[in-house]
Amino acid sequence: MSTDAEGLAFEATASNDIDITGCTILIVDDNPQNVELLEAYLESLGCRLLTAFDGASALDAVRQHRPDMMLLDVMMPKLSGFEVCRAVKGDHQYRDTVVLMVTALHEVADLERAVECGCDDFLSKPVNKVELVTRVRGLLKVRVLKRTLADYMRRSASGSQNG
Repeated sequence: MSTDAEGLAFEATASNDIDITGCTILIVDDNPQNVELLEAYLESLGCRLLTAFDGASALDAVRQHRPDMMLLDVMMPKLSGFEVCRAVKGDHQYRDTVVLMVTALHEVADLERAVECGCDDFLSKPVNKVELVTRVRGLLKVRVLKRTLADYMRRSASGSQNG
């Protein structure tokens, strides 16, 4: 890693001021009360919150808005959360979208299936507000740092090609 990149990473982590307010979160659940609750829990983060109520509309929203993160219910009509996650993670344009599955399923096989389809993390329902906000904040900070590093690497590569 170059000195500039090391400095960039050090500055971001040393200050702990990684700004996530520009991030977009897509909340996907077929139960409107669950969506409202998650919105209420996350509003303090200052992120843009979008909603979808089934798997098909979730994929449409991903294509249209390119969210940084999806909170994804597993059991939904049209497409399950597993199918949505697999589709998002399987598409090179959207695979960096952070997927946090929020599920009432508690079987080990269900959690293994979530990991196999590419989810980044999962929470069990009923969701604890502190745990949700902490996980979302942490995952979004990593997302922002990865994006910052990728942008830096692209600029460095194009600068060395031009020089």
